[in-house]
Amino acid sequence: MTFVITEPCIGTKDTACVDVCPVDCIHPVKDAPEFETEEMLYIDPDTCIDCGACEPECLWEAIYEDASVPEVFSDDTALNAKMMDAQDDFEVPVNEGSDQPSPEQVAANKEKW
Repeated sequence: MTFVITEPCIGTKDTACVDVCPVDCIHPVKDAPEFETEEMLYIDPDTCIDCGACEPECLWEAIYEDASVPEVFSDDTALNAKMMDAQDDFEVPVNEGSDQPSPEQVAANKEKW
């Protein structure tokens, strides 16, 4: 199994998950040229070691184990793999910290999906 980032990440790109990943499988990172143009972050299924460190760090509750991805986000499993096949090299940034969203922001983001 691997973990998958789903649609609630769109527009947020909170990199708290990137900072805790022991194998640097979440992309793009903040200082990558494509960070600004990508809508969301993606997990490389070939690099992910299924440690689960990213899931509790995602303040937007957008990360799921691939077998547990809600039906509404089922296309995101294939999308993560496809996006990673299209990427070249990535660099891991220094942890600069991030502001935690409020419960209201998380709820509003979930309502969109």
